Amino acid sequence: MTRKLRIGVIGGGIGGVALARALHRLGIEFHLFERAQGFGEIGAGVQMTPNAVKVLKALGVEEGLRRIGFLPEAMVGRNWETASELFRTPLKDTSIKAFGAEFFHVHRADLHAILCEGLPPAQVTFGVQCTGVQQGEGSATATFSDGSTFEADLIIGADGIHSAVRGALWGSHKPKFTGHMCWRALVPVEQHPLPFVGPDAAFWMGPKAHVVTYYVKGGKAVNIVAVAESDEWVKESWTEPSSTQELVDAYTGWHSDLIQLFERTDPSQTYKWGLFDHDPMARWSSPNVTLLGDAAHPMLPFLSQGAAMALEDSYVLAQALAHFNGDVPAALEAYEQERRPRTSQVQLQARERGKTYHLSTPEELRQRDLAYQKAQAQNPNAVGIRAEWIYEYDATTCRERFAAEPALA
Repeated sequence: MTRKLRIGVIGGGIGGVALARALHRLGIEFHLFERAQGFGEIGAGVQMTPNAVKVLKALGVEEGLRRIGFLPEAMVGRNWETASELFRTPLKDTSIKAFGAEFFHVHRADLHAILCEGLPPAQVTFGVQCTGVQQGEGSATATFSDGSTFEADLIIGADGIHSAVRGALWGSHKPKFTGHMCWRALVPVEQHPLPFVGPDAAFWMGPKAHVVTYYVKGGKAVNIVAVAESDEWVKESWTEPSSTQELVDAYTGWHSDLIQLFERTDPSQTYKWGLFDHDPMARWSSPNVTLLGDAAHPMLPFLSQGAAMALEDSYVLAQALAHFNGDVPAALEAYEQERRPRTSQVQLQARERGKTYHLSTPEELRQRDLAYQKAQAQNPNAVGIRAEWIYEYDATTCRERFAAEPALA
């Protein structure tokens, strides 16, 4: 690089540590600030779809990914009541050929840990919360709850849906409750596979609700994501306690395979929260401040792309900073040009999938299921949830596009 940059990264979740890793590998100076007292992710499973796996390989964590991950045989859509197959998309044997990389299931904490490996401890500060960012002349300064400040050529907000950096840039706009609540839980597996949980990414679709199940930790646990429509506001928190009984009661009448799985959850490790999002933003950046991940584009989990989009953002932003030789405004323009149209489309399509998964009248269900079956008959390798366009994308080729595409207006 022709100009030495100093980068401040606010937030040490998946997106923040992926960005730190990408910058470190490029030799770009960074300092990461995390409000927790140490690295560690809560939550449960996360689907690393092929577009995300391409980035993870480029970040040098392929070996770790294979160690922590599980390769599902297929993506399967199922009827909530009968368990009949609505679609079956092969993955394990076809994903590399079809999409350019494998499809992994991982535990979020395990993914976070492999991304943190090798980050210089001296370039990470724990236990400080960002309270604001001020734009200066050719720089920006982050302020923190302990009274400290950090001036840099670029401050990057990777601090989630309630981003302080986003608020400092664009004002306080509270995320909207979407009318959905979500349960997450893990079920330990003593002998793989469980007789009532196939080695697949299973989408169970029913009236005003759906459930996704898949193995993580190399098959040693099953991750449960259960989403139901709710008229009541539900707190936006990954640590709001629920219970096995509350989960079972919410899915009364659903297939016995699911109920058996729910009954094996640990009541002390079963959580619920409300699903919130923002409309796509018209802009993410000021001259020396920008956003990534949920700070820029929080999205519903119905396409399993929250973590994947943060990984893509992180890789592209780091590459833009290197490609434009320290010209921060040019790098941010290229970053947004590459990322904002894509993430906006994923945000909006995730909302639409929620509607499709939750159809409730018998005629709506019949028409949807027939459409799935027709598409499956026409192309057995087509993704049932119509996500080919997401999986085929390759963030690692972004530099080729930086020079070829015109700037955003």
